[in-house]
Amino acid sequence: MIDPVSAEERRLPITPQLALRIAILGGIALVLFAIVFFRLWYLQVLSGDQYLQQARDNRVRELRVQAPRGDVLDRDGNPLVENRAATVVQLDPEALPAAERNAAATWGQQMTARSKRPKGKRGDLIPIPAPATPHLEQRFKSLARVLGMSPNTIQERVIESLAKLPYANVTVKVDVDVPKRNYLVEQPEAFPGVSVERRYLRRYPQGSLAAQLVGSVGEIDGDELKMKRFKGVTQGTVVGQGGIERSYDQYLRGVDGSTKITIDALGRPKSTTQGRDPVAGRSVRTTLDTGVQHTGEQYLSQVIRSGTGSAGAFVAMDPRNGDILGLGSYPTFKPSILSRPFSQKTADRLYSDKYGAPLFDRAIAGQYPTGSIFKPITALAAMSAGVVQPSDVIDDNGCIKIGANHEERCNAGKQPLGSVNMTSALSKSSDVYFYTMGERLNPLGGQPLQKWARRMGLGHTTGIDVPGEDGGTIPDAAWRDRLNREEAACRKEKHRPCGIADGTNRPWTVGDEVGLAIGQGDVQATPLQMAVAYSALANGNRRVRPHLGAAVEDAGGRLLQRIEPGSSKPIKFDPVARQTILDGLHDATSDGTSAQVWKGWDQKRFPVFGKTGTAQRNSRPNDQSWYACFVGDPARPIVVVVTVEDGGWGATAAAPIARTIVSKWYGEPVKFVAGDSHTY
Repeated sequence: MIDPVSAEERRLPITPQLALRIAILGGIALVLFAIVFFRLWYLQVLSGDQYLQQARDNRVRELRVQAPRGDVLDRDGNPLVENRAATVVQLDPEALPAAERNAAATWGQQMTARSKRPKGKRGDLIPIPAPATPHLEQRFKSLARVLGMSPNTIQERVIESLAKLPYANVTVKVDVDVPKRNYLVEQPEAFPGVSVERRYLRRYPQGSLAAQLVGSVGEIDGDELKMKRFKGVTQGTVVGQGGIERSYDQYLRGVDGSTKITIDALGRPKSTTQGRDPVAGRSVRTTLDTGVQHTGEQYLSQVIRSGTGSAGAFVAMDPRNGDILGLGSYPTFKPSILSRPFSQKTADRLYSDKYGAPLFDRAIAGQYPTGSIFKPITALAAMSAGVVQPSDVIDDNGCIKIGANHEERCNAGKQPLGSVNMTSALSKSSDVYFYTMGERLNPLGGQPLQKWARRMGLGHTTGIDVPGEDGGTIPDAAWRDRLNREEAACRKEKHRPCGIADGTNRPWTVGDEVGLAIGQGDVQATPLQMAVAYSALANGNRRVRPHLGAAVEDAGGRLLQRIEPGSSKPIKFDPVARQTILDGLHDATSDGTSAQVWKGWDQKRFPVFGKTGTAQRNSRPNDQSWYACFVGDPARPIVVVVTVEDGGWGATAAAPIARTIVSKWYGEPVKFVAGDSHTY
């Protein structure tokens, strides 16, 4: 019989390798426990006082104290924009339920996706969701009763603000009166998350004057925080959102201060400690002349409201240095509207074409065919290229046959003007003469007409110091070829016409060139670009850069810094060619197309050089009225360009407005003198 083996005898012996492994694992475990132990000891013993102090500090809230922005002034120091104190009611987003913040994020994503759809396929607006909880709905109703507004409006502003700036306070109402303010301050427990602050709002002592130029302000958004120009700016800071406010925000903004408020466990304030004092922004003096600006806006509005035209713009500028003396667009608006939240109805009136898109600055962004005010550029190109001499005579019978297909092009009403040279062709605005110039220029290499147009400031932005400028279009053979390629590629992808070009793949033709020669066809230019072009004719040797900023000043009006406008571009004019054009433009105001408008004007003291223009626009009910002029006064010269959409003849709508602006500049009696209704 075999004896059973005991358990001790069955256990395998521990080898040296296994013993080493057990020792290593034990050592690691010991080190880990030691780390945890010493970390707890450090936090509770060595750093306990520090974290206790931080916990106490959690009861202190630091509030931003908005710095007042600097004023925007006209050239004489009169305020265009200044500040006023107001009470603002806001909601802390952290005091809102998570469901409300999630609903706002979802709504914002849907709106972003909708905005990326092709135009015409965006569908209806995405409705604002209802308050996320019944309790929140009741909170909004209570707050709405105090503020005298709709609970739906509060919900709209909450959702829109959270979608755009999730962590910023939601502005519920601006400019709350004293009794309502006191009621909210005295009962914080009834309105959780509601704060009442003093803010500086922008005030516009001149009303709607220069509305598109002065711009607006608002809290910086997420995209702006990433911009280099806003480096160091924190969320919640009020920055310029357009116009002069945005261009010179670095001077106007100032530096916000802070206030520390100690609160109890229920969130009620117990004491206030002054933190950093805010530093007010600097003032920016502009080149604007309030009298010129007011006159231009008044008479532009008067003409359009009388039924002549639908919209328009004007530019008044010093041709020596590019100082903008006046620049306006109609329809316009009150800029104070943008200083506070506004309804969808108000937004529609500001942005919609149905109401004339008042926010759209037609002076710097309106792209139009220019009509006959383009002809001096054609004259420069023709004389410089040697296709005509100033004294060469062409017989204007009212119409001309163009190109191999003998396409007929005519003056307005087929009116014959007889024998004309360059001077009289400008004075009488002979289309036949300039059709001939376009026909002669077209075969030349390098397209000299297009080169001269760009040299004078067309086809690219002028560099004015406010955002939103458009560069326009000077069409040429390469431009047409590019459109043909883009149209072909688009049709291949979408299997339908895209509207980029007509699909015939036609090349540049003489018909395109003669259309450009009289400012028609595919040319697109802004009133500001035409003012720059006429400034070059006026000063005789350079293309100036238009600008509004003149100087930075402190609150007392002391000069701190001059604002340099940027360098001008030299232009070499042939003296004979330039003088020929000046003679034609001067004759036009004394015995030509705009002579009636300038009747009674002292031409010896203030000689006027001007050109009417009447441009056809596709799908528009009436022609567009244009006028460009300058006054050859060595001491105080001025260039004025006016356009009236659907205004008809150049001498009927635009030229009389230009005369009122020039009259105001020289202190002459301001009166509206209409010209011949058949003068183009």
